[in-house]
Amino acid sequence: MIYVILSHILSETELEVSHVFLFSVLETPWCSPIKVKHGYANCRTPQGEYYKNVLGTRCDIRCQKGYELHGPQQLICQSSKRWSGKVLCKQKRCPTLSMPTNGGFKCLDGAYFGSRCEYYCSPGYQLKGDRIVTCMDNKVWSGRPASCVDTEPPRIQCPSVKEKTAEPNKLTARVFWDTPEGRDTADGILTDVILKGLPPGSHFPEGDHKIQYTVYDRAENKGTCKFLVKVRVRRCAKLNAPDNGYIKCSGDGNNYGATCEFSCIGGYELQGSPARVCQYNLGWSGVEPTCAPMNINVNVRTAAALLDQFYEKRRLLIISTPTAANFFYRMQLGMLQPAQCGLDLRHVTVIELVGVFPAQIGRIGVKLLPPSLALQLRLLLRIPHYNFNIVVMDKHGMDKERYPFPATPAELFALIDNFPLRKEEMKLQAEIGQSCP
Repeated sequence: MIYVILSHILSETELEVSHVFLFSVLETPWCSPIKVKHGYANCRTPQGEYYKNVLGTRCDIRCQKGYELHGPQQLICQSSKRWSGKVLCKQKRCPTLSMPTNGGFKCLDGAYFGSRCEYYCSPGYQLKGDRIVTCMDNKVWSGRPASCVDTEPPRIQCPSVKEKTAEPNKLTARVFWDTPEGRDTADGILTDVILKGLPPGSHFPEGDHKIQYTVYDRAENKGTCKFLVKVRVRRCAKLNAPDNGYIKCSGDGNNYGATCEFSCIGGYELQGSPARVCQYNLGWSGVEPTCAPMNINVNVRTAAALLDQFYEKRRLLIISTPTAANFFYRMQLGMLQPAQCGLDLRHVTVIELVGVFPAQIGRIGVKLLPPSLALQLRLLLRIPHYNFNIVVMDKHGMDKERYPFPATPAELFALIDNFPLRKEEMKLQAEIGQSCP
């Protein structure tokens, strides 16, 4: 078109000169060569000229991977010898990473394309997510978001096994220890220590006792420790009641310091040690007791000596009558004869005083008392000579009751069963099943 216009206004000579000039312009580099740092230009000339910067050249601008174009995507070489715009390939940048709570990250090249960042957590915390992320071409970080979580349980250390032996005459032992303290490796904040079992300073019975402490941190991780409290009771061999006798023991019957006391049933007396103690060497003090039939010596010189033989062993039922033919006397014997079992069960010995001075005798079962001893007994206990009388005495020689007429076995037994020592006897007899039909 330029050539047509010039042909109308120029002479032939001028036209030839202009023609040469115009083609010289179109084929000569016009704009400065394009250089795109971190990118490249794809240029097309109007007539396919050799130079890619002649007038009218169009260049498409592209950036290398990891870079993005700032400016127009196409530049044109203008008549002003300048390109139609300015372009710049800038390195792509991902958004700034968020700092994880209780942790952080470090990067090799900031947040630019290709940069690698590595997350880390404070002591006591573990990383959740991808440890290493990379800034990708789409300006997004690779991998999953990272966070630091407390997954490590708190630490708590219990004491070692506690062993203790019970003190004498005890079945428990008091055991002490220091309450363990928990330690959290993360933020150091713990809940209260929870105890399962008896607390320190408690009295523990014989055996093994499991003690457990538990502590939680703020992330509800649990730390636990356990130990045993072992309580031992030193024990002797078990003792048994002697034949025709009873045994009563303190404590558990055979623990260190326990005392076992022995007694005999009615009509028997104890021979050997009345009480034995379980000692530290696991042996019993004293000698083994036996219950032998009671041998009453009626040949003593005084009534007091006679009564001493029954002290703490037997109760006495003394029946005094002026004659063997006394109606009350015969009635009393008739009522007591079928109640002999009840008398033996209550440790009662019957002493009969029959007649008046000088023709008087005494009898204990089949043994006869000398007349002088029978007289002394009446005088000592102030029993009337000429009237029927009954005297009931306890095991300590105390005069508990008197009857001027016959007493039924039920009356006598009701009286005796209320004596202080009788309650314990009844308990022992029930334990071994001793009773009357």
